[in-house]
Amino acid sequence: MTTRRQFVITLPAAALVLAATRTTFAQAVKLEETDPQAVGLGYRHDATKVDAKKSPTYVAGRNCANCQLFLGKTGEAWAACGAMGGKLVNAKGWCLAWVAKA
Repeated sequence: MTTRRQFVITLPAAALVLAATRTTFAQAVKLEETDPQAVGLGYRHDATKVDAKKSPTYVAGRNCANCQLFLGKTGEAWAACGAMGGKLVNAKGWCLAWVAKA
């Protein structure tokens, strides 16, 4: 038989486990170009549309798919990015945080 005290103690623990599970299985969000972090890093969904005057470090051929921070597998259209807090970025995109894959 459970006592009221045991019930009151286990209820918050169960709620924490449930909340952690829901967070773990939450679907990642696609990054929008208007997101403050994206704006700060000059992110574009399509690297060919990067303004070279505003982003002098941009070089044609560089995109998220060939960036070390792109956490997706080869051929994935969207994947999490280490520079964007795990939000999904377009493999054809680009931002100022681009680093060549090792």
